[in-house]
Amino acid sequence: MRCHEIDYQIKGAELQLVEVELDPGETVVAEAGAMTYMEEGISFETRMGDGSNPDQGIMGKLFSAGKRMFTGESIFTTHFTNQGSGKSRVGFSAPYPGNVVPLNMAELGERVVCQKDAFLCAALGTKIDITFNRKLGAGLFGGEGFILQTLEGDGMAFIQAGGTVIEKQLNGETLRVDTGCLVGFSGNVEYDIARAGGLKSMVFGGEGLFLATLTGHGRVWLQSLPFSRMADRILAHAASSGGKDKGEGSVLGGVGRTLDGD
Repeated sequence: MRCHEIDYQIKGAELQLVEVELDPGETVVAEAGAMTYMEEGISFETRMGDGSNPDQGIMGKLFSAGKRMFTGESIFTTHFTNQGSGKSRVGFSAPYPGNVVPLNMAELGERVVCQKDAFLCAALGTKIDITFNRKLGAGLFGGEGFILQTLEGDGMAFIQAGGTVIEKQLNGETLRVDTGCLVGFSGNVEYDIARAGGLKSMVFGGEGLFLATLTGHGRVWLQSLPFSRMADRILAHAASSGGKDKGEGSVLGGVGRTLDGD
C-alpha cells in the first residue's frame, strides 16, 4: 500500500508542533493523545492497528496490538481523515519539551528504527511495528532493551525528541552514543552496545555503564535531553528538598502579607 501524500509545517523553535495539511480523502495516523487541534472537515477514529494493511484479519490486528501492549504502548492509533471538500489541517505535539523530526521515508530507504515511544504521526500506509533486538548485549543494556520501533513506508513520518535534535550522517564510521540520547537511525545502520571504557570509568565516570554503537552508512538522530534524564533530575530534586519548598513559600507569603498590612 502506497502512503498518502501529505503536506506539513513544523511550528515553533524548541517546543515544536507539526501541522499536517490534508487534501479531501487523505488520512494521517497518530499516536493516541498526540492531537492538539483540528480544523473543520476532519474526523477522527480510534482503531486497532496502523491501517497499513487493509486486508489484515482480526488475528493479525490482535497480534500487533499485543506487541504494542507488551512494550507499554497504547494498543490503538487514531486516524484523522479529511472528510470535507477543501484542504484542512490537524496539529500534533509531543507530550514533553523538545522537537519534531520529519522523516521522508522514501529518501531513507523506506525504513527507520527508533525508540519505542518516539513515534508521533505518519501518513496513512506507514507500517508501525515493534522489533526485538536479537543481540543479548543490546537487549540487556541498551536503554530501550530488546524493544525498538520500526517505521516502514514511502511517505512522511514524524518522530519526537527531547531538547535539541542532532542529525549525524554515517559513511562507514562508528558513532558511540549515550543510550538515552539515541532517537532513531535509518534501517541500514547497525546498532549494538559497548562498554563505556574501563572499570573505573564505568563506575565513577557518570556516563553510564554502556554506550550504544552505531555503524554503517545512513542517518542517525540524537536528542540532547532525554525525557528519562529530565525526570530523574526532577525526582532527585523533589527527594532532596523534602518539603522545603512549601516552607519557603509560606515564609514568602507571610512577608507579602506583612508588607501589604503595612
